[in-house]
Amino acid sequence: MITLHTFRASLPRRCFTASASIRTYASQTPGNPMLEVFNRKAKHLQKDRAARNVEESRKVDYLKDEVALRLCERLLDIKRDFPNVLDLGANSCNIARALTTPNLDMAAPEGTLTPPLAERISKLTCVDTSRALLHRDKDLPFNQEINIHREVIPDLESLPYQPNTFDAVLSSLSIHWINDLPALLNQVNTMLKPDCPFIAAMFGGDTLFELRGSLQLADLERRGGVSPHVSPLADVRDVGSLLNRAGFKMLTVDVEDIVVEFPDTFALMQDLQSMGENNAIMHREAGPLSRDVLLANEAIYRTMHKDEDAPGIPATFRMIYMIGWKDDKNQPQPLERGSGELNLKDLLGGGDFHKS
Repeated sequence: MITLHTFRASLPRRCFTASASIRTYASQTPGNPMLEVFNRKAKHLQKDRAARNVEESRKVDYLKDEVALRLCERLLDIKRDFPNVLDLGANSCNIARALTTPNLDMAAPEGTLTPPLAERISKLTCVDTSRALLHRDKDLPFNQEINIHREVIPDLESLPYQPNTFDAVLSSLSIHWINDLPALLNQVNTMLKPDCPFIAAMFGGDTLFELRGSLQLADLERRGGVSPHVSPLADVRDVGSLLNRAGFKMLTVDVEDIVVEFPDTFALMQDLQSMGENNAIMHREAGPLSRDVLLANEAIYRTMHKDEDAPGIPATFRMIYMIGWKDDKNQPQPLERGSGELNLKDLLGGGDFHKS
Protein backbone atom coordinates (compact mmCIF):
# COMPACT_ATOMS: atom_id res chain seq x y z
CA MET A 1 0.00 0.00 0.00
CA ILE A 2 1.51 3.31 -1.08
CA THR A 3 0.00 6.75 -0.69
CA LEU A 4 1.37 9.86 -2.32
CA HIS A 5 1.18 13.42 -1.09
CA THR A 6 2.87 16.48 -2.59
CA PHE A 7 3.91 19.58 -0.67
CA ARG A 8 5.47 22.92 -1.45
CA ALA A 9 7.70 23.57 1.50
CA SER A 10 9.06 26.80 2.85
CA LEU A 11 9.04 28.05 6.40
CA PRO A 12 10.56 31.40 7.34
CA ARG A 13 14.02 31.09 8.79
CA ARG A 14 14.15 31.30 12.56
CA CYS A 15 16.49 34.03 13.72
CA PHE A 16 18.37 34.02 17.01
CA THR A 17 20.17 37.07 18.34
CA ALA A 18 22.55 37.31 21.26
CA SER A 19 22.94 40.41 23.42
CA ALA A 20 26.31 41.60 24.64
CA SER A 21 27.48 40.07 27.90
CA ILE A 22 29.51 41.68 30.67
CA ARG A 23 31.15 38.34 31.47
CA THR A 24 34.73 38.12 30.25
CA TYR A 25 35.67 34.58 31.25
CA ALA A 26 33.77 32.80 28.46
CA SER A 27 33.14 33.50 24.79
CA GLN A 28 31.37 31.83 21.88
CA THR A 29 33.68 30.25 19.31
CA PRO A 30 33.33 31.52 15.73
CA GLY A 31 30.74 29.93 13.46
CA ASN A 32 27.33 28.46 14.14
CA PRO A 33 27.13 26.01 17.05
CA MET A 34 26.29 22.43 16.01
CA LEU A 35 24.05 20.24 18.10
CA GLU A 36 25.22 16.63 18.13
CA VAL A 37 22.03 14.61 17.79
CA PHE A 38 23.45 11.40 16.33
CA ASN A 39 26.47 9.39 17.42
CA ARG A 40 28.45 9.11 14.17
CA LYS A 41 30.79 6.43 15.51
CA ALA A 42 27.84 4.29 16.64
CA LYS A 43 26.17 4.67 13.24
CA HIS A 44 29.39 3.66 11.46
CA LEU A 45 29.64 0.52 13.61
CA GLN A 46 25.97 -0.33 13.03
CA LYS A 47 26.37 -0.12 9.25
CA ASP A 48 29.59 -2.14 9.30
CA ARG A 49 28.03 -4.82 11.49
CA ALA A 50 24.97 -5.07 9.26
CA ALA A 51 27.02 -5.30 6.03
CA ARG A 52 29.22 -8.12 7.30
CA ASN A 53 26.17 -10.39 7.38
CA VAL A 54 26.00 -10.22 3.58
CA GLU A 55 23.06 -12.59 3.02
CA GLU A 56 20.79 -10.94 5.61
CA SER A 57 21.87 -7.44 4.58
CA ARG A 58 20.90 -8.11 0.96
CA LYS A 59 17.50 -9.49 2.01
CA VAL A 60 16.55 -6.21 3.69
CA ASP A 61 17.66 -3.96 0.81
CA TYR A 62 14.08 -3.96 -0.51
CA LEU A 63 13.38 -0.48 0.85
CA LYS A 64 16.67 1.13 -0.19
CA ASP A 65 16.43 -0.41 -3.67
CA GLU A 66 12.85 0.80 -4.13
CA VAL A 67 13.64 4.36 -2.99
CA ALA A 68 16.74 4.47 -5.23
CA LEU A 69 14.58 3.50 -8.23
CA ARG A 70 12.05 6.24 -7.46
CA LEU A 71 14.83 8.78 -7.03
CA CYS A 72 16.36 7.84 -10.39
CA GLU A 73 12.95 8.17 -12.05
CA ARG A 74 13.17 11.88 -11.24
CA LEU A 75 16.44 11.99 -13.20
CA LEU A 76 14.52 10.91 -16.32
CA ASP A 77 12.93 14.36 -16.53
CA ILE A 78 16.34 16.03 -16.97
CA LYS A 79 17.25 15.65 -20.64
CA ARG A 80 21.03 15.87 -20.47
CA ASP A 81 24.13 13.75 -19.94
CA PHE A 82 26.06 13.78 -16.67
CA PRO A 83 29.83 13.30 -17.08
CA ASN A 84 30.62 13.31 -13.34
CA VAL A 85 28.07 12.34 -10.65
CA LEU A 86 28.45 11.96 -6.88
CA ASP A 87 26.41 9.42 -4.89
CA LEU A 88 26.52 10.90 -1.38
CA GLY A 89 26.12 8.21 1.29
CA ALA A 90 25.92 5.39 -1.24
CA ASN A 91 25.20 2.57 1.25
CA SER A 92 25.62 -0.60 -0.88
CA CYS A 93 25.48 1.39 -4.17
CA ASN A 94 21.69 1.12 -4.47
CA ILE A 95 21.59 4.13 -6.81
CA ALA A 96 24.17 2.50 -9.11
CA ARG A 97 21.95 -0.59 -9.38
CA ALA A 98 18.94 1.59 -10.15
CA LEU A 99 20.84 3.50 -12.84
CA THR A 100 21.66 0.24 -14.64
CA THR A 101 18.00 -0.89 -14.65
CA PRO A 102 16.53 -0.88 -18.18
CA ASN A 103 13.00 0.33 -18.93
CA LEU A 104 12.94 2.58 -15.87
CA ASP A 105 10.70 5.09 -17.68
CA MET A 106 7.17 3.91 -16.85
CA ALA A 107 5.72 6.77 -18.94
CA ALA A 108 7.20 5.39 -22.16
CA PRO A 109 4.72 3.94 -24.70
CA GLU A 110 3.90 0.28 -24.19
CA GLY A 111 6.40 -1.96 -25.95
CA THR A 112 9.08 0.74 -26.02
CA LEU A 113 12.47 -0.31 -24.69
CA THR A 114 14.28 2.52 -22.91
CA PRO A 115 18.02 2.34 -22.20
CA PRO A 116 19.32 2.51 -18.61
CA LEU A 117 20.26 5.90 -17.21
CA ALA A 118 23.81 4.61 -16.76
CA GLU A 119 24.40 5.33 -20.46
CA ARG A 120 24.08 9.08 -19.70
CA ILE A 121 26.63 9.00 -16.85
CA SER A 122 30.36 8.84 -17.58
CA LYS A 123 31.54 8.42 -13.98
CA LEU A 124 29.69 7.71 -10.72
CA THR A 125 31.63 8.37 -7.49
CA CYS A 126 30.05 6.45 -4.60
CA VAL A 127 31.11 7.61 -1.13
CA ASP A 128 30.27 6.26 2.31
CA THR A 129 31.85 5.92 5.74
CA SER A 130 31.40 2.13 5.91
CA ARG A 131 33.87 0.16 3.77
CA ALA A 132 32.04 -3.10 4.43
CA LEU A 133 28.73 -1.71 3.17
CA LEU A 134 30.18 0.25 0.24
CA HIS A 135 32.14 -2.75 -1.09
CA ARG A 136 29.56 -5.41 -0.21
CA ASP A 137 28.31 -5.87 -3.78
CA LYS A 138 31.42 -4.91 -5.78
CA ASP A 139 31.46 -8.33 -7.51
CA LEU A 140 27.84 -8.24 -8.73
CA PRO A 141 27.12 -7.82 -12.49
CA PHE A 142 25.79 -4.23 -12.28
CA ASN A 143 29.36 -3.02 -11.61
CA GLN A 144 30.25 -3.85 -15.23
CA GLU A 145 27.41 -1.71 -16.60
CA ILE A 146 28.44 1.64 -15.09
CA ASN A 147 31.76 3.31 -14.34
CA ILE A 148 31.81 3.22 -10.51
CA HIS A 149 34.52 4.72 -8.36
CA ARG A 150 34.11 3.85 -4.65
CA GLU A 151 35.58 6.10 -1.94
CA VAL A 152 35.51 5.56 1.83
CA ILE A 153 35.60 8.87 3.71
CA PRO A 154 35.76 9.39 7.50
CA ASP A 155 32.73 11.67 7.73
CA LEU A 156 29.84 12.56 5.41
CA GLU A 157 29.60 15.96 7.08
CA SER A 158 33.02 17.07 5.76
CA LEU A 159 33.32 16.31 2.05
CA PRO A 160 36.77 16.35 0.40
CA TYR A 161 35.78 17.75 -3.02
CA GLN A 162 36.62 20.96 -4.80
CA PRO A 163 34.04 23.57 -5.86
CA ASN A 164 32.35 23.13 -9.26
CA THR A 165 33.30 19.44 -9.51
CA PHE A 166 30.09 17.50 -10.16
CA ASP A 167 27.38 17.62 -12.82
CA ALA A 168 24.87 16.12 -10.35
CA VAL A 169 24.82 15.02 -6.71
CA LEU A 170 22.45 12.19 -5.75
CA SER A 171 21.74 10.86 -2.26
CA SER A 172 19.35 8.11 -1.18
CA LEU A 173 18.53 7.34 2.47
CA SER A 174 21.70 8.69 4.07
CA ILE A 175 21.39 12.37 4.95
CA HIS A 176 18.78 11.76 7.69
CA TRP A 177 21.78 10.77 9.88
CA ILE A 178 23.56 14.11 9.37
CA ASN A 179 23.90 16.33 12.46
CA ASP A 180 24.49 19.61 10.62
CA LEU A 181 22.27 19.33 7.56
CA PRO A 182 22.44 23.07 6.63
CA ALA A 183 26.25 22.89 6.47
CA LEU A 184 26.13 19.73 4.34
CA LEU A 185 23.70 21.32 1.87
CA ASN A 186 26.02 24.31 1.60
CA GLN A 187 28.91 21.98 0.76
CA VAL A 188 26.83 20.17 -1.87
CA ASN A 189 25.87 23.47 -3.49
CA THR A 190 29.52 24.48 -3.64
CA MET A 191 30.63 21.16 -5.18
CA LEU A 192 28.05 21.33 -7.97
CA LYS A 193 28.73 23.04 -11.26
CA PRO A 194 26.39 25.94 -12.11
CA ASP A 195 22.90 24.92 -13.25
CA CYS A 196 23.33 21.34 -11.99
CA PRO A 197 20.93 19.42 -9.72
CA PHE A 198 21.00 17.94 -6.24
CA ILE A 199 18.46 15.11 -6.00
CA ALA A 200 17.99 13.35 -2.67
CA ALA A 201 15.65 11.12 -0.68
CA MET A 202 15.54 10.88 3.09
CA PHE A 203 13.30 9.49 5.81
CA GLY A 204 10.84 12.12 7.06
CA GLY A 205 9.45 12.95 10.50
CA ASP A 206 6.45 10.59 10.51
CA THR A 207 8.52 7.54 9.60
CA LEU A 208 7.65 4.61 11.87
CA PHE A 209 5.15 6.68 13.85
CA GLU A 210 3.40 3.43 14.79
CA LEU A 211 6.54 1.98 16.39
CA ARG A 212 7.49 5.29 18.02
CA GLY A 213 4.10 5.64 19.71
CA SER A 214 3.76 2.03 20.84
CA LEU A 215 7.26 1.98 22.34
CA GLN A 216 6.53 5.16 24.29
CA LEU A 217 3.34 3.66 25.71
CA ALA A 218 5.11 0.38 26.51
CA ASP A 219 7.85 2.31 28.35
CA LEU A 220 5.27 4.24 30.36
CA GLU A 221 3.38 1.07 31.26
CA ARG A 222 6.33 -1.12 32.24
CA ARG A 223 8.95 1.41 33.41
CA GLY A 224 7.01 4.52 34.35
CA GLY A 225 8.97 6.77 31.97
CA VAL A 226 9.82 7.35 28.31
CA SER A 227 13.16 6.88 26.56
CA PRO A 228 13.75 7.67 22.85
CA HIS A 229 14.06 4.44 20.87
CA VAL A 230 13.39 5.88 17.38
CA SER A 231 15.71 8.57 16.04
CA PRO A 232 14.30 12.08 15.37
CA LEU A 233 13.86 13.02 11.71
CA ALA A 234 13.45 16.23 9.72
CA ASP A 235 9.96 17.46 8.86
CA VAL A 236 8.97 18.03 5.24
CA ARG A 237 8.03 21.65 6.01
CA ASP A 238 11.65 22.43 6.90
CA VAL A 239 13.34 20.86 3.87
CA GLY A 240 12.45 23.59 1.37
CA SER A 241 13.68 26.25 3.79
CA LEU A 242 16.99 24.42 4.27
CA LEU A 243 17.52 24.08 0.52
CA ASN A 244 16.72 27.75 0.00
CA ARG A 245 19.13 28.83 2.74
CA ALA A 246 21.87 26.73 1.09
CA GLY A 247 21.43 28.70 -2.14
CA PHE A 248 19.50 26.17 -4.24
CA LYS A 249 16.99 27.42 -6.80
CA MET A 250 13.93 25.97 -8.58
CA LEU A 251 13.10 23.74 -5.61
CA THR A 252 10.85 20.69 -5.69
CA VAL A 253 9.90 18.84 -2.49
CA ASP A 254 7.43 15.97 -2.38
CA VAL A 255 6.51 13.11 -0.08
CA GLU A 256 5.60 9.46 -0.45
CA ASP A 257 4.39 7.14 2.28
CA ILE A 258 5.57 3.56 1.74
CA VAL A 259 3.69 1.15 3.98
CA VAL A 260 5.38 -2.22 4.52
CA GLU A 261 3.66 -5.16 6.24
CA PHE A 262 5.56 -7.22 8.81
CA PRO A 263 4.47 -10.37 10.68
CA ASP A 264 5.20 -8.71 14.05
CA THR A 265 7.22 -5.92 15.69
CA PHE A 266 10.14 -8.27 16.31
CA ALA A 267 10.54 -8.82 12.55
CA LEU A 268 10.30 -5.06 11.97
CA MET A 269 13.03 -4.24 14.47
CA GLN A 270 15.22 -7.08 13.16
CA ASP A 271 14.97 -5.69 9.63
CA LEU A 272 15.88 -2.19 10.84
CA GLN A 273 18.96 -3.59 12.54
CA SER A 274 19.95 -5.57 9.45
CA MET A 275 19.56 -2.40 7.35
CA GLY A 276 21.87 -0.51 9.72
CA GLU A 277 18.95 1.84 10.47
CA ASN A 278 18.66 1.23 14.20
CA ASN A 279 18.74 4.01 16.78
CA ALA A 280 21.92 6.14 16.92
CA ILE A 281 20.89 9.00 19.23
CA MET A 282 23.62 10.45 21.43
CA HIS A 283 23.46 9.31 25.09
CA ARG A 284 20.83 6.70 24.32
CA GLU A 285 20.33 3.90 26.83
CA ALA A 286 22.92 1.15 26.55
CA GLY A 287 21.84 -2.42 25.96
CA PRO A 288 18.76 -3.97 24.35
CA LEU A 289 15.17 -3.30 25.33
CA SER A 290 13.87 -5.41 28.18
CA ARG A 291 11.63 -8.40 27.48
CA ASP A 292 8.74 -6.77 29.33
CA VAL A 293 8.88 -3.63 27.17
CA LEU A 294 9.15 -5.64 23.95
CA LEU A 295 6.13 -7.80 24.79
CA ALA A 296 4.09 -4.76 25.82
CA ASN A 297 5.11 -2.98 22.62
CA GLU A 298 3.92 -5.91 20.50
CA ALA A 299 0.51 -5.97 22.18
CA ILE A 300 0.04 -2.17 22.01
CA TYR A 301 1.17 -1.98 18.37
CA ARG A 302 -1.32 -4.67 17.31
CA THR A 303 -4.16 -3.08 19.26
CA MET A 304 -3.59 0.38 17.82
CA HIS A 305 -2.52 -0.28 14.22
CA LYS A 306 -3.33 -3.78 12.99
CA ASP A 307 -6.09 -4.13 10.42
CA GLU A 308 -8.41 -7.02 11.23
CA ASP A 309 -8.27 -8.26 7.64
CA ALA A 310 -4.48 -8.05 7.32
CA PRO A 311 -2.26 -10.94 8.40
CA GLY A 312 0.53 -8.66 9.62
CA ILE A 313 1.14 -5.19 11.03
CA PRO A 314 1.81 -2.02 8.97
CA ALA A 315 4.94 0.11 9.25
CA THR A 316 4.98 3.50 7.53
CA PHE A 317 8.16 4.88 5.97
CA ARG A 318 7.70 8.52 4.99
CA MET A 319 10.05 9.44 2.15
CA ILE A 320 10.95 13.08 1.46
CA TYR A 321 12.26 13.67 -2.08
CA MET A 322 13.97 16.96 -2.90
CA ILE A 323 15.42 18.55 -6.00
CA GLY A 324 17.41 21.78 -5.93
CA TRP A 325 19.48 23.45 -8.64
CA LYS A 326 22.68 25.40 -8.22
CA ASP A 327 22.15 28.97 -9.31
CA ASP A 328 23.21 30.08 -12.78
CA LYS A 329 22.60 33.31 -14.68
CA ASN A 330 21.16 31.37 -17.65
CA GLN A 331 18.45 29.65 -15.58
CA PRO A 332 14.81 30.66 -16.14
CA GLN A 333 13.91 33.54 -13.82
CA PRO A 334 10.48 34.61 -12.56
CA LEU A 335 9.08 37.77 -14.10
CA GLU A 336 9.05 40.92 -12.02
CA ARG A 337 5.84 41.69 -10.16
CA GLY A 338 3.44 43.71 -12.35
CA SER A 339 5.14 42.80 -15.65
CA GLY A 340 2.34 40.53 -16.89
CA GLU A 341 0.65 41.36 -20.18
CA LEU A 342 -2.69 39.67 -19.42
CA ASN A 343 -5.28 40.85 -16.94
CA LEU A 344 -6.14 37.97 -14.64
CA LYS A 345 -9.73 39.25 -14.39
CA ASP A 346 -10.11 39.03 -18.17
CA LEU A 347 -8.48 35.61 -18.26
CA LEU A 348 -11.02 34.29 -15.74
CA GLY A 349 -14.01 35.71 -17.54
CA GLY A 350 -14.23 39.25 -16.24
CA GLY A 351 -14.12 38.38 -12.58
CA ASP A 352 -17.92 38.45 -12.20
CA PHE A 353 -19.52 35.90 -9.88
CA HIS A 354 -23.02 34.79 -10.76
CA LYS A 355 -25.35 33.12 -8.35
CA SER A 356 -27.27 30.19 -9.76
